[in-house]
This record gives sequence, C-alpha cells and structure tokens, in this order.
Amino acid sequence: MAIVENHVQWLSVCEPPEPVEGNLFVSAYPPFSCWQADCSSEFERVLQSSPDKRGDAPLGLYVHIPFCLQRCQFCYYRSIANPASDTIDSYLDALIHEIRLYGESPRLKGRKLAFVYFGGGTPALLSPGQMQRLFRELQSVFPWCDIQEVTFECSPKTVTRDRLETLHAAGVTRISMGAQQLNDDVLRQSGRIHLVDDIRRAYDEIRQHHFDVVNIDLMVGLVGETEQSFFESLHQVISMNPDSITFYQLEIPANTPLFHALHEGQISSLAGWDMKRQRLTDAFAQLESEGYTLRSAYAAVRDPARHRFHYQEMQYRGADLLGTGLASFGYLGGMHYQNQASMREYSESLAAGRLPYKRGYVLDDEERMVREFVLQLKLGRVETQYFSSKFGVNVAEHFREQLRRFANRGWLSPDAGAVTLTRQGLLRVDRLLPAFYRSEHRDLSYW
Repeated sequence: MAIVENHVQWLSVCEPPEPVEGNLFVSAYPPFSCWQADCSSEFERVLQSSPDKRGDAPLGLYVHIPFCLQRCQFCYYRSIANPASDTIDSYLDALIHEIRLYGESPRLKGRKLAFVYFGGGTPALLSPGQMQRLFRELQSVFPWCDIQEVTFECSPKTVTRDRLETLHAAGVTRISMGAQQLNDDVLRQSGRIHLVDDIRRAYDEIRQHHFDVVNIDLMVGLVGETEQSFFESLHQVISMNPDSITFYQLEIPANTPLFHALHEGQISSLAGWDMKRQRLTDAFAQLESEGYTLRSAYAAVRDPARHRFHYQEMQYRGADLLGTGLASFGYLGGMHYQNQASMREYSESLAAGRLPYKRGYVLDDEERMVREFVLQLKLGRVETQYFSSKFGVNVAEHFREQLRRFANRGWLSPDAGAVTLTRQGLLRVDRLLPAFYRSEHRDLSYW
C-alpha cells in the first residue's frame, strides 16, 4: 500500500494534490527542514534583546513532560514509557534548571505569562508532589498573576482525585484528555492502555473538580476503525457534553510502531484521506446539530466566547512561546527553535549551564507575515486589517493569485475585509497552506 509522506511536492502553486494515506499538519513556517543546527549565536542574540515593542507580544510557556504509561502505535512524540519515579525527578531537576536559565535572560526576565501548556507524553503521570514542586518552581520565575489559561494534558488512566485536586489548586483552567475513540477493540489495536470504562470514570472525576474548560481529543482513521465505531464514539462523547472536542487525523511518520507494522504487512489497510475527510464532515455536521460551534479545522466548542484556546490563538498572532523540556519547540523574538531530542544531550547541556536548544530558524519580516497568515487560516478566517496594521501588507493583494484559484475551487468564499474558508476548504486547510509559502519553501519536505 502506498504511504504518502508528510510533505507535498507541488506541481502548481495552487493545485495541491490529494493525499491517499496519512495527513499533513502544519504547525510552523518555514518548514522544519529549513531549520539550522548551528544557531547558537542567533539564539543568544534573541535572548539578549528586549521584548518586541512593535507587537507587544504576550509570553506563553510550553512545558514538555516526555513520560507516558505505554507508547501508542501511532505516537511520534519524544516519550519514555513507564518511567521510574527517580527518572522523573531527575528530569524535573533539569527542566527547572532550564526554566531558571531562561528567566535570567533580558528578553524574558520579569515577564508575566499569558498562558501555559503542559504537554507530553502524559504530564498527569507526575505525582501530586512532583506537580506541586514543578508549579512552585515555575511560578517563582514567571508569575501567573496575569495568566489567562493553563492547560494540562492527561490520559484516562492517570486521572485520580488527588492529582485533580493538585491541578485545580495550582490554577489549571483547562484539562485536555486524550480519549481517541470510545471503542475497546479500536483502543486495544492502537496500543492505548485505557478502555471505555476508564474514559467515563476519568471524565466524571474531572467534571467534579470544576475546571473552566474540559476538552476531549478524538482521532480519525485509527486501526480497526469503522464508520459505525467512529460515529458511535462521537455520539458517546456528545452525550458526555465536554466544552470542547478536538479531532486529529491519523498520521504515519516513520518513527512510529504503526509505520513499521504497515511495512511488515501486519496491517492490511487504513482509512484513506477521502474517507477520513468525509467522516470529519459528517462529524462536524453532527456536532453543529447538537449546538457546538466550529472553532477551527479541528475543534468544536460549546460556547465560543467562553471556551477559547488562548495557547493557540495567541501563538497564531505572534506571541512569544518559551518551549521547555526534551525536544520541545519554541518561538521567541521571531526565531523558531527546538530543544535536544536526546535525554542525555538535553541533561548534559543543562548540567554544563547551557540551554539545550538543537536547531532554529530566524524569520525575516515577510516570513513572519506568512507564518501568521497560514496559521490564522487554520482557524477558518483571516482578518485583512490585522495584517495591514501589523505588517503593512494587503494580504488580499499579496496572495491574490492563490486566493483566486482556491475561490474558483470552492474552498474560499468572498468576504469583505477577510479571507474566509468554506467548509470544504477548512477540511483540507493544511494541504492548501504551502501555496502561500515563499517560493523557495513550497517544494521542500516539511520535516
């Protein structure tokens, strides 16, 4: 079976080919394949600079906890399964040291956080004591007094009352739980350690602690998934009434167990792109009929005014994002960077008093504009006045040819003062975005 890689080779600037398997998810621009290993001088220059006064960019923090109970078949993140408690403690030592080093830099010293995201892995694998230590040390460097959102990821098996009490007391406002699907057979084939009963128990526990927002993650295209199993899962989730539901389409990078199982013939077939897109189309229609509103190409919320996702919205508008932890990604002062992906190299760098960044990319003004345009387009609508005010660019004119072609295909709708995607455009948005890249970036591998 043919497997489409996580990049697109463009035959035309505005005619994206349709993938057969897998999916492209754009989270950064320029593509990661452009980033450079030798970036220490540029990164030090950014850290020694003052915050960007032009945009008065807010500061967010991403904290990576690379531990989980069991590695899933589709997982491509840097994670360590079933770690010993002292392994976690040693990692927290290094992570806290990294955060302190950043807190001493001119660009970050004294700044208050607007949002925090604890991702993984499974951050909720930390014990309550480890959580309390991390929160205490973090807040001693970056105050939370003006915080708008604190998100904490969990999996059903890691949800306990004492952990939830610790998170709520620390000021966590948003819980995101990875359910993936509510079908025991599909969960087992995907390597998930939890079953449907675990999901329901965990969700009930979370609701009892009254967090501002509870999000449930679902996946489309899992091994063993059928149309019936997918929509039965969706109906069960709707009946649980979460504030937000986020969909992810199955990706098959080469570093996943699933990729190797496919190549070895252990799995005969997976849902193709057309099938996954149709399931998402029908899922969004079902959610809208139940009172949800689409917030982006991947998420629906009960109340758009209350159930915002500041971590995403602020990043898409140029916020500084301090990425900390193993293999984490950040964006500071117009520079992308990624940390070391090797635990040994990450720990040794910090033990020597060095920040553990591995590669990076400094964006010029046009690249910053393109970055924010393509990321905001993932939300379905781009306000042209925002780009005129911030960058002095009329994006409707700058991208005139691409917008005309996509409108002719029915993927954009005319809208005064904005670029707005139709439903069909929104469902394929990541495949459209490379058309807006600078010409030298369009044919590159994304990774």
